[in-house]
Amino acid sequence: MSQALNYLKETPSQTAGPYVHIGLAPGAAGFQIFDKELGWDIAGPDAPGTRIRVKGVVRDGTGAPVKDVLIEAWQADANGIYPHPEDPRHAQVAPGFRGWGRVITDFDTGVWGFDTIKPGPVMGRNGRAMAPHINLWIVARGINIGLNTRMYFEDEDNSADPVINLIEQAHRRETLLARKVSAGHYLFDICLQGDGETVFMDI
Repeated sequence: MSQALNYLKETPSQTAGPYVHIGLAPGAAGFQIFDKELGWDIAGPDAPGTRIRVKGVVRDGTGAPVKDVLIEAWQADANGIYPHPEDPRHAQVAPGFRGWGRVITDFDTGVWGFDTIKPGPVMGRNGRAMAPHINLWIVARGINIGLNTRMYFEDEDNSADPVINLIEQAHRRETLLARKVSAGHYLFDICLQGDGETVFMDI
């Protein structure tokens, strides 16, 4: 049997199919199979911090909205602590703070959005502080491998962030900044390719 397997070729990679939402976000796809949809509540109702609403659109290379995207978000709490064992301070994370969520775009408009709290600065490698940010992972039909990016906030001091400073062109850095449109409301569009393409990260 093992000899036969040596002759089998790897199958071509496939993009996320039209049924990805049924498996990952069934409630949004019209299938009420869970009492509570997994991943919609990022911060938890009792986590302290500044409550914010983030909205945006994922656009293709022509600028048209992509209407079947799934986005996962994970972040630190208001004190910059992740609810994960790899964070040395994880035992001090805010009570009830989840730090993870999953949303899909509206099938008609392509708009996505979630409610959370504004994260605090996070301690990175070598003790270097990273500016407040939310990590995003994007999958959709036409994307072979999930895309990783970060959303920073234009009203924060991002000048010393070690990740942003890896990006040489200033106009490319701007693709990672969420624009504050009103108190507690931020707009963050993601461009998959072409002019204004969002910076994606190989992690």
